[in-house]
Amino acid sequence: MLTNLTIALDMMGGDYGPRSSIPAAVCAVNAHANLTLILCGNEQVITNQLESLDSLSHPRLIIRHCSEVVTNACEPALAVRSKKDSSMRVALDLVKSGEAQACVSSGNTGALFFMAHYVLKMLPGVKRPALISAVPTERKNPVYLLDLGANVHCDSEILYQFGIMGSVVAGQALGCDNPKVSLLNIGSEDIKGHEGIKQAAQLMQQSPYINYTGYSEGSDIFSGKADVIVCEGFVGNVALKTCEGIAKLIMKKFTSALEKHLIYKCMAFILSPIIKKLYNRVNPDQYNGASLVGLRGIVVKSHGNASAKAFQAAIDEAVKEVERQLPDKIAAIFEKTHSKNSAAE
Repeated sequence: MLTNLTIALDMMGGDYGPRSSIPAAVCAVNAHANLTLILCGNEQVITNQLESLDSLSHPRLIIRHCSEVVTNACEPALAVRSKKDSSMRVALDLVKSGEAQACVSSGNTGALFFMAHYVLKMLPGVKRPALISAVPTERKNPVYLLDLGANVHCDSEILYQFGIMGSVVAGQALGCDNPKVSLLNIGSEDIKGHEGIKQAAQLMQQSPYINYTGYSEGSDIFSGKADVIVCEGFVGNVALKTCEGIAKLIMKKFTSALEKHLIYKCMAFILSPIIKKLYNRVNPDQYNGASLVGLRGIVVKSHGNASAKAFQAAIDEAVKEVERQLPDKIAAIFEKTHSKNSAAE
C-alpha cells in the first residue's frame, strides 16, 4: 500500500454534480487515511456543499477552482478545444503534471475519452484506450467486461489489445496469473461471428500473454466461465446497461411483491439479512467506476447518474488502481509484445 495517495475529482460532471460528488469525497477521505482529494470545480458551490457537511476545513480536501463545466450536451471536439479551464480538463491536467495520481469523473463520456486521449496520450504500442468494469457473476469473483463504449467499432488488432489489457486488469484485481479471456459473440461455435471477431480469436489463441478460452454468448456474462470478456464498445455498453436495468427491475418487482400482503411483509422481515445481502451483491452502485485503460495515467469514469455511494465506489476503484500501478504493468506487457514482434521481423 502506498503511503500517500492524491486523486483529482471532476466535481461538476454528471447529472447531480456536487450533490453526489461532495458527500462521496467526504466519505472517501474518512475511509482512507492516506488519501488526499483535489476537488476541481466551482469554488463557491463546493465551499457551500462542504460547509453543509461540516467538512470545509478538512486538511485532505483541497479545492481547485475551475470556471468552466463540460456539460452532457457538449461535443467532444469542442470540449477539447474550448474547455481548458473546465473541471474535467483541470483534473486530467493534474494527472499529467503528476500532482494527482488518478482522476475520477462522471461527466460526458465522449468528452472525457477525447480529452483524456489528448492530455495523457496513449501508452506505447496501444492503439485505443478501453473502458473496463467489473460485473457480478454466479461465482465469488466478478468478470471484467471491456470495451464499454469508448470505441463503437473495433478491428481485430484492437480487440486483441483489449484482451491483453483486460488480462492485466483482471490478473491484478483477482490475484491470478492467467485469467481466462473470452470474446463476446453471437454463439460459442468457432464458425459464428464476423471476420473481425474470428481474426481477433486467432490473435488471442496465438498470444503467450492471453489465456484465451473461446467465445462467450450474452448469457455467459454472469456465469463466471471467463474472468475477462472482450467486445466492441457498442455491444459492451448495451450489455452493461441491460444488465443494470434487469438488476433494478428484479429488485423493484421483488420488493413491490413483498409489500402487498401482511404475510409477505413478515417473511421479508425474517429474510431481511438474506435480501440485503442479495441486493448488495447485484446492486450496480457497488460496481460503479469503469477504468479507461491504455493511457499514460489512471482515469476512472463514474456513471453520469451516480449517487453519492456510487461515486464513492468510483473513487475507491481509483485508489485500488493507483496501488496496483496498472499503467506501468500494461506498458510492460506491450513492451514485451513489441520486442517479440521486432525480433520476428
